[in-house]
Amino acid sequence: MFKVSDPIATPPQEFSSPLQEKVYDAFSRLDIPFERVDTDPGLTMEDCRHIDARIGVRIVKTVFLCNRQQTEFYLYAMPDDKPFVTREFCGALGIPRVSFAPAEKLLELTGVNVGATTILSAILPECAPVHLVMDRSLSESEWFACTDGTPTCFVKIPTRELLEKYIPESGHPLSII
Repeated sequence: MFKVSDPIATPPQEFSSPLQEKVYDAFSRLDIPFERVDTDPGLTMEDCRHIDARIGVRIVKTVFLCNRQQTEFYLYAMPDDKPFVTREFCGALGIPRVSFAPAEKLLELTGVNVGATTILSAILPECAPVHLVMDRSLSESEWFACTDGTPTCFVKIPTRELLEKYIPESGHPLSII
């Protein structure tokens, strides 16, 4: 049985990573309300269904992409049930073909391992060269739910707070496609 806690409105007592600590520090500083659930590692779509049911919204899918030369990187937050189509993504941004970036670049630039990819990484200085991209449907939804930088904690915040406070605090521009 996949473990998912009841929703919690306080940060974890101990942080699993520097990113996780920075995320909750930013939520506190920016007065962003949140709910989180602690889970077994949420690595599959089936795992996410258990998390969705407990947190009350669907967890977004975030992919980490790069160009062939590995000089341009993208964090793309999209609905979990939408397939990633390279041609559409690249066409919307007017960029050459991209593919999934290597796991070592994910860790180096976003502070997370595979299974914990999140747009919340934008708060890290190392993430400065990464382009942030969000599917338009997510930007128009009431809630945004994703990992907090770990595969065992998922957080739900108002999308408006993400777009109007958290992302601007990071200094990153956000492309909505």
